[in-house]
Amino acid sequence: MATTSPPAALLPRLYEIARAAGAAILSHYQTPTAVELKADGSPVTAADRAAEAVILPALAALTPAVPVVSEEADPPAAAAAIDPDQPFWLVDPLDGTKEFLNRNGEFTVNIALVQARTPVLGVVYAPAIDRLFAGALPGLALMWGPEAAEQPIAVRTPPATGVVVVESRSHGDRAAIDRFLDGRPVGGRRAVGSSLKFCEIARGAADLYPRFGPTHEWDTAAGQAVLAAAGGRTVTENGAPLGYGKANFLNPPWFLASGAG
Repeated sequence: MATTSPPAALLPRLYEIARAAGAAILSHYQTPTAVELKADGSPVTAADRAAEAVILPALAALTPAVPVVSEEADPPAAAAAIDPDQPFWLVDPLDGTKEFLNRNGEFTVNIALVQARTPVLGVVYAPAIDRLFAGALPGLALMWGPEAAEQPIAVRTPPATGVVVVESRSHGDRAAIDRFLDGRPVGGRRAVGSSLKFCEIARGAADLYPRFGPTHEWDTAAGQAVLAAAGGRTVTENGAPLGYGKANFLNPPWFLASGAG
């Protein structure tokens, strides 16, 4: 990296970058937005590109020697340019484009630093609700919101009434989740958009996020970093930590994010 400071030292600047990207997104939020479809069928808007135009030069100035992989840039070229065993940034300028288009507020700016194939630093900002989550390993997890200034967050022990499950609002395989939860004590299920699912567990408002369906590394890295710093974990079907720096940046089709217990 271009700095000898620990990852947590980068957080104050990341807050500024995420909030600036959020402001760029909100400038498109209340107006009709043209939608294009990418090769994989997922939507992209001017808001996605506006946020990316804020984040990429800011990260380049912050850590000039650390490459950046961003959803809306050129991931194949980025894959050729990075060494997955060296630090790199993973960015989703607007995670939850469908939530943005549905005007439900559940979309985020995701910025994560990956070291040794592990997200060690992450910021998730939901501009429509003005809530920001941050995590830095080994154990600094924080939240800001309109109802409170900076406060530490941590996962909880699941309540006796059963785990609260968060699941994707717009993606995933609900039948597979039903099968996974069959026989488990479940106290509630909530649909939540974007990487906010990780953050709900990190702040002790939920306990499990089972995902059956495709995701990319930029979808999960920042939320995973926040959750890990808050005491949770994200594992694949075989129990291994969800890792990063894969050739196509595609996650396994199954993973489980969880809090304590």
